[in-house]
Amino acid sequence: MMEGGRAAAARNVSSIQMLSVQPDNKPKGCAGCNRKIKDRYLLKALDKYWHEDCLKCACCDCRLGEVGSTLYTKANLILCRRDYLRLFGVTGNCAACSKLIPAFEMVMRAKDNVYHLDCFACQLCNQRFCVGDKFFLKNNMILCQTDYEEGLMKEGYAPQVR
Repeated sequence: MMEGGRAAAARNVSSIQMLSVQPDNKPKGCAGCNRKIKDRYLLKALDKYWHEDCLKCACCDCRLGEVGSTLYTKANLILCRRDYLRLFGVTGNCAACSKLIPAFEMVMRAKDNVYHLDCFACQLCNQRFCVGDKFFLKNNMILCQTDYEEGLMKEGYAPQVR
């Protein structure tokens, strides 16, 4: 079960639409530079129209129409997902190594525990898991199937398959 970084609050997320400019329509004004949009395509976001070059992240200057179909807003800033999460996202600690997990980093989850991708491994034999592999959670320890079944034979505990 693989998940991405923590999602932003829905009110701070807006969609970006790429539209063809119709030659018979009056040119629209760009919200970024205030000039008329005479290009073949324009972007619509935040109920405004933009040149493709004008709708950029306030931090990294990436063209938002090229990096996805969403943008994030907060504190009068227009941001890409990565910068939004870096600035305003919630961070946490890895359940295996206890080190900080940045809000924009991909993680693995098991119940309430969150792990760096590199830390998501059997805590007895260090076998790394791939997407779709079975793992078991016993006493907040991630175990591979082999180590879990060996423990079952020794202790007789009930499985929690994930």
